[in-house]
Amino acid sequence: MNLRDTMPPTYFKLVEDLYAPDGSDGWVLQGPFDEHGARLTEPGKFCRGQRLDMADQAEPLTFRIAQPAGTPVEFNISAIGIPVVPARVVHLFEQLGVQDVQFLPTKIASHPGPWFILNVTRVVRCIDDARCRGVTYWKPEDGEPQKVGTYRAVYDMRIDPAKTEGARIFRTWGWRVAIVVSQDIKEALEREHVTGAKFIEV
Repeated sequence: MNLRDTMPPTYFKLVEDLYAPDGSDGWVLQGPFDEHGARLTEPGKFCRGQRLDMADQAEPLTFRIAQPAGTPVEFNISAIGIPVVPARVVHLFEQLGVQDVQFLPTKIASHPGPWFILNVTRVVRCIDDARCRGVTYWKPEDGEPQKVGTYRAVYDMRIDPAKTEGARIFRTWGWRVAIVVSQDIKEALEREHVTGAKFIEV
């Protein structure tokens, strides 16, 4: 038996690299905005880890590039945490047979597409509190009753791979700002030189 087969799988937090490959600043995306130029009233739905029905959306949502514009990259996370990727990243995920994702057509103003919101549709309860540098939870006295029992902060996040149930991409329960990917997805994105993607082992 291969020793690697007996070891727990390795996972990585997928984050945006703030710098382009040439060392210049990357994009900062603002939005999304609807077809009338108004900000969405509920943008957090793209970060909840659930599949979305966008049938009532007449036109693709639009993101704007903050000024100064910076250098275009392929993996972007907007200021409120929504991942945006080009078609070639969509095709890469399709080739890998990745489940638990939904790609929603979108636009980036003043820049040709197609672009897509990468909506991660799975949530896994696997944060290992004891191995994190520190965690805090929302409490009743904090005045946010809908958040009680979830994480208020997670420092140097670590997960328990035994609790991932073989998931390859997911948001972490109670701390859904984090997107976690398996090693094979990390290696594929690196092999294809997808710019803007950065990985932190968890």
